[in-house]
Amino acid sequence: MGMRKFFRWVHLWLSVPFGVCISLVCFSGAMLVFEEEVTRLCRPALYEVDEVKEETLPLDELVARAAPFVPEGVRVAGITSFADPARAWQVNLSRPKRAALAIDPYTGEVKGRHERLPFFTVMFRLHRWMLDASRPSEGVWWGKMVVGVSTLMFVAALLSGIGVWWPRTRKAFSDSLKVVARKGWRRFWHSLHVAGGMYAVLLLLVMALTGLTWSFGWYRTAFYRAFGVELAKAASRGGTGGGQVAGTLLPDVRNWQKVHAELSGRNPGWRQIMVADGQASVAFDALGNRRAADRYRFSPSDGQVTQVSLYKDAAREGKLRGWIYSLHVGNWGGWVTRVLYFAAALLGAALPLTGYYLWIARLLRKGRRRAALP
Repeated sequence: MGMRKFFRWVHLWLSVPFGVCISLVCFSGAMLVFEEEVTRLCRPALYEVDEVKEETLPLDELVARAAPFVPEGVRVAGITSFADPARAWQVNLSRPKRAALAIDPYTGEVKGRHERLPFFTVMFRLHRWMLDASRPSEGVWWGKMVVGVSTLMFVAALLSGIGVWWPRTRKAFSDSLKVVARKGWRRFWHSLHVAGGMYAVLLLLVMALTGLTWSFGWYRTAFYRAFGVELAKAASRGGTGGGQVAGTLLPDVRNWQKVHAELSGRNPGWRQIMVADGQASVAFDALGNRRAADRYRFSPSDGQVTQVSLYKDAAREGKLRGWIYSLHVGNWGGWVTRVLYFAAALLGAALPLTGYYLWIARLLRKGRRRAALP
């Protein structure tokens, strides 16, 4: 068996059983690329202020305005402010995960609860767990396993696809990157499968190889080790889970405004500032690792900053984790890379479907030829 024939065999029989799952994972990933923008378009009253004014209210007053809307047994975990003057701020809650109240920083009006739209909730669960439970009570996490195995097979299918595609001449290379639309449906789908796959293969490999770090612990350990990083053991999930502490609903917020003013003054170009009980972080509007942030600790009693942990001095593990996320979702290069990732993910969803079409069409042709034999 020649190498091209071997690659073709591998490409086919890895793609056929896992193609549907690969299409669903790629399609749901594409839908999540512009989740924030779509959510803001669908719910502008929640994410935009009614009127931009010269001064925002102090953070302690914003917490006091939000307190009546905080559910029983949940505490205020911090406030996130945004450099965009037309953007509503968030009063972060201790639970559930990423829960927050949107509040107008100029008037103190609580605009509603910040939460994921149902469509994106479905897309996220489809992308991560194939709609399985977010965490099973016991046994194997089948949804996560199916996504992980399908992604592994996708990597192998992409690499074997390069082996099948590899052109022997310059003309063959040029022709293989053209989508032909005027020579029948079969030729169109074949050219889309080949050319689309080659245009998207690099970004699809980046998405798949980084995405696997969320699927398998052994892969995550090996991936980090390849970059010279040894992962620390995960902390125990036991404890209060960030719930109410000693019956206290509100933390000591007396000096939050002082800390916020100091950090915004010393950090021009900041994108968002989060102030919580004794700690704060500043994220910047820069390309690269979009989770990069400088972190601070302060004394709640007087607001004096006691510890500064700049991103440039952060541990390699934390930096690599942020880069993996940014490379996976495509926001490391701003709008340009996000658009490219969106298109590549849609092409990734189409590849198995066009492959199924070509495979079934080939089987039907073979069947007709056999039926025509005397």
